[in-house]
Amino acid sequence: MPEANEHLEHAEHAQHAENKRIALLIAVLALFLSFSETLGKSAQTAAIDANVRSADTWAFFQAKDIRKTTLLTAADQTNLLAAGVTDAAAKAAIAKQIEAWRATAARYESDPKTGSGRKELQPKAEKEEARHDLAMARYHHYELASAAFQIGIVLASATVITGMMALAWLAGLLGIAGLFLTALGFYAPHLLPFL
Repeated sequence: MPEANEHLEHAEHAQHAENKRIALLIAVLALFLSFSETLGKSAQTAAIDANVRSADTWAFFQAKDIRKTTLLTAADQTNLLAAGVTDAAAKAAIAKQIEAWRATAARYESDPKTGSGRKELQPKAEKEEARHDLAMARYHHYELASAAFQIGIVLASATVITGMMALAWLAGLLGIAGLFLTALGFYAPHLLPFL
């Protein structure tokens, strides 16, 4: 009987050591999960910020276009109406107004001094769109990584209950996949366009 007790005690000790390793695996997966979740939230916030900035810049671009078109239309229409004016002073005042409208319309098209002309606004909006796309690509990678870590934690937990070590190995593989996706999102989010 002492041999049976020794075998039972040895088996319990081995199971306890195995459970410690699985608990360590769960802790490591949870740690990496927290990193991928934090990076994911940061990328999501950056994407929202870039989207708002892009939309604001495009709206400003469109407003400049509408104002420019309105002024050029007014200048053209006033020019046509001025053809019938014979008074030299009135004709000069109309010409001065038309010139002012055209100058303002030209400033709406390009204003390098303030950077608020249409030509200056378009690259700014496109830059924000690119920043949004980059942040969203990162966000998708981090979300997939988080899912891999979460499933790995569940499988490792199931190993403790079932004793099936294959689940722990699968959890470890999912952890490696999660690390790969996190690194990919951080360093090369556009490498795999299908993600």
